[in-house]
Amino acid sequence: MSDARRAWSDNTHASPLTTIATALEPPPSPIAAPPPRSKWPPPPPLNPPPPSARFFSASMLAPGALALVQSLPFRLFDEDGKLLGSASSPIQIWKDGDCIEQSSTDIWHAICAAVKAACSLANVAGEEVAGLGFAATCSLVAVDADGSPVTVSLSGDTRRNIIVWMDHRAVKQAEKINSSSSPVLQYCGGSLSPEMQPPKKKENKEGDMSFETRITAPMKRDIQQYKATCKTNEVINKSSRVGIPQWISRDLVHLFPELSAAWWMDLSDWLAYRATGDDTRSLCTTVCKWTYLGHAHMEQINEKDSRNMEACGWDDDFWEEIGLGDLIDGHHAKIGRSVAFPGHPLGSGLTPDAAKARILDLKFQEMGLRAGTPVGTSLIDAHAGGVGVMESVAVPDSESKEYEKGAICHRLVLVCGTSTCHMAVSRSKLFIPGVWGPFWSGSKSLFNVPDLLLLSGDLVSMVPEYWLTEGGQSATGALLDYIIENHVASPRLANRAASQNISVFELLNKILESMMQDLKSPFLAALTEDIHVLPDFHGNRSPIADPKAKGVVCGLTLDTSEKQLALLYLATVQSIAYGTRHIVDHCNAHGHQTTLSSVNDPRLEPFPCSLPSKKNPTLGSIQEFQTTPVRKDMNFLARKLCEGL
Repeated sequence: MSDARRAWSDNTHASPLTTIATALEPPPSPIAAPPPRSKWPPPPPLNPPPPSARFFSASMLAPGALALVQSLPFRLFDEDGKLLGSASSPIQIWKDGDCIEQSSTDIWHAICAAVKAACSLANVAGEEVAGLGFAATCSLVAVDADGSPVTVSLSGDTRRNIIVWMDHRAVKQAEKINSSSSPVLQYCGGSLSPEMQPPKKKENKEGDMSFETRITAPMKRDIQQYKATCKTNEVINKSSRVGIPQWISRDLVHLFPELSAAWWMDLSDWLAYRATGDDTRSLCTTVCKWTYLGHAHMEQINEKDSRNMEACGWDDDFWEEIGLGDLIDGHHAKIGRSVAFPGHPLGSGLTPDAAKARILDLKFQEMGLRAGTPVGTSLIDAHAGGVGVMESVAVPDSESKEYEKGAICHRLVLVCGTSTCHMAVSRSKLFIPGVWGPFWSGSKSLFNVPDLLLLSGDLVSMVPEYWLTEGGQSATGALLDYIIENHVASPRLANRAASQNISVFELLNKILESMMQDLKSPFLAALTEDIHVLPDFHGNRSPIADPKAKGVVCGLTLDTSEKQLALLYLATVQSIAYGTRHIVDHCNAHGHQTTLSSVNDPRLEPFPCSLPSKKNPTLGSIQEFQTTPVRKDMNFLARKLCEGL
């Protein structure tokens, strides 16, 4: 990797090594640990695509993370931002209590299938695709020095090498980290969440149970089988081993050193790495999920080398203090020795292996893309959604007056899915207890990109020259799914909705409107005066920052009708809105000036009740609207941001 990454020419990148093998191909040679270096030369300029070229945009979202099978959507856009085609492929997820896991191999195969299907539906040849970008959940991927998956599961299942973002097994490790005195914690609201990466990485025994007590005979057999497939004659030196995920005990790694991963990556970074062979990390993922100090990074760069450089925002004292000092080795190679702004082109683009990836169970179909297709540094899925929404303009405002950039300081972006992320920006640095950030987004003078792109995009964490604050609710869409699907009336409701060719949510909304009329209720919210929900079913991310918090339903009776389910659904929606109100009030009390909320729901489900109507002012003085971007250039450039174009 170091040779490929150091070799530059006047017109193109040198070809990077292909470092991850498909299930049908042997892995390439291991990549050596990177040598010390002072800085990397800036990448050469990339020729823009021809006007007729079509662009490809990819995102990995997981709506309803409690289901066993998820879907991975891929979308094709043309140069005007028009959606040409979309296709989804299922991906598998394993859930056992607080442990939620996925497989990178499974996800990559799903990508291959979705790419082929999207191109076919859009009648677009793979050679026409001019750029590729990834946005994914902040899940943690473990791979070895060959780029092959390393299991993170005590089940011994070698497929499971991803700890999903909402996995909460690291609660105790997060508490231990938060008891430290590291100054990096102040840039995470004063404490790390178990959903962030350092707690997931912390090497520790699980609870008070010994290794022998925790591991079962089937687990031992599975691990022995995995060990037999490894190069057992290869000695893995402790000094070259990365810190093990927090829940895997020292005993497990001592007995099976082959289980030690060489690299730990956010899923979006891994997807870009799998596509290009370049392990450069995104400033978006490292700043927002790894405690990387973006403002320290920005202080060390200049206009010449700002696009891609050696990581200089890591706080080595922090990693030493929490017992993960080995992550400092090799210039932080295991977690990110080189970082780049989202959208920076990686390596030589799509590798031949990735462009023609073969798919299992599909008669060796190929992805059909062109080798060398530009691939951009990735974004976290929520932040990718926030890029376009933050700079979009409400239709009435766009018609009445010219857009004022300073107005974004009054806007709260809600990116909704399994969870909800609440994003706000400010000119000054605001330290808010229980709310992630502040994350610095850099200066426009450092970016050699068009002003239009600067206005639309997040080139570090959110908006250039602003500090990002990020609140959140760990379960919103997932909570609605849970409430509805676990009610005894759910099957009957689903059948009725299917017979009417509408969604369950649309049917519930119709039932509520009918009940309001029948009961002569003054407004919809009055229907739930006797039923209340506390939405912390997966802890409270903000502003209480308590992953141990629990949900509550108050006011239940023996009624099991569809009307009772509709009321419970409405009370749950209201509880989510009240949670948002709590976050807004808390942030405003600490310096924010939010008066407007903008909603981005990637599931595109009709949720007229998802936030209060004018007759139900749960959010107080905050105006709410479903964002309709009228600045199509912003919307399109947000999509293009991580395509390397």
